[in-house]
Amino acid sequence: MREKRLGLAVYVKNVKSARNLRKFGNVHYVSRRLNYVSMYVPEETLEQTIERISRLDFVTRVERSHRHEIPIYYDNAKPDKAKEFDYKMEETQLLSVVKGEQKPDT
Repeated sequence: MREKRLGLAVYVKNVKSARNLRKFGNVHYVSRRLNYVSMYVPEETLEQTIERISRLDFVTRVERSHRHEIPIYYDNAKPDKAKEFDYKMEETQLLSVVKGEQKPDT
């Protein structure tokens, strides 16, 4: 089974020194313009890793990702009436093409 990982945004003073962050977890993205590193670390060692990374001299700040807290499934989602109408129109058009009832183009 895959281990649970959480994301971190690590803001650095120099992007070249961001290579040293690879030993703490998986580096996903390095922004040269905004000087930050997006990385994933194991959930079990998250707090210790944040402490160790924030003590490094080339790191300005460390922020946790809150993406895992966003709900994926919504209970009160109401269907959109316009989309339902469009789907029904597409379905009738597809059925007419399949049956061969399509009008010839002039």
